Amino acid sequence: MINAKLNINEIFYSIQGEAREVGLPSVFIRLTGCPLKCTYCDTEYAFHGNNLMEIDAIISEIKQYDTTYICVTGGEPLLQKNCYLLLDRLVENNYQVSLETSGSINIQDVNALVSIVMDVKTPSSGESEQNKYTNFKKLTVKDQLKFVIGSHSDFDWSVAILNQYHTTAGVLFSPVFGNITPTQLADWILDQQLNVRLQLQLHKLLWGDEKGK
Repeated sequence: MINAKLNINEIFYSIQGEAREVGLPSVFIRLTGCPLKCTYCDTEYAFHGNNLMEIDAIISEIKQYDTTYICVTGGEPLLQKNCYLLLDRLVENNYQVSLETSGSINIQDVNALVSIVMDVKTPSSGESEQNKYTNFKKLTVKDQLKFVIGSHSDFDWSVAILNQYHTTAGVLFSPVFGNITPTQLADWILDQQLNVRLQLQLHKLLWGDEKGK
């Protein structure tokens, strides 16, 4: 299983645009495929493709970059069973690893040293029924929940979810790019006195839609 293969959409080096490591140079490993079709998705190009790579080859490619930060993303990376093996290998190679997942797949078997950044699909995504709320209790202080918010009703829904499902993970509120302004979301957070982090997509501020995160 050491040379297990994964369908890789792209591997690239950039500035982390989101979550706790925002602003840090990082390597991104984007896996192909996703079971969801969110209305605000900005990585639809990762839904399809056939580029199988052995895990050894993936590790060899990322070693050319002078950073310890690795983000495994998608699509939905956990859709591929060998993603768990990749995460294990990255941890074994002393990388600081984050995993971006939709939250629609059980995270039980993710390596305990990986920082999970889990989306909670809001109603405007069109996929809120796919949220697996049992995942919440598996998150710890090293992990983060991300709510992508496209309207005030999304905001109210997100607050209700946080009140219903308590978590020790950090909480991120991010505006849907082009739907609501960061100022609007900031005002709503302050009005409710929420202990959440306002998150903007730094990579879009830097490069627009021309370069991924």
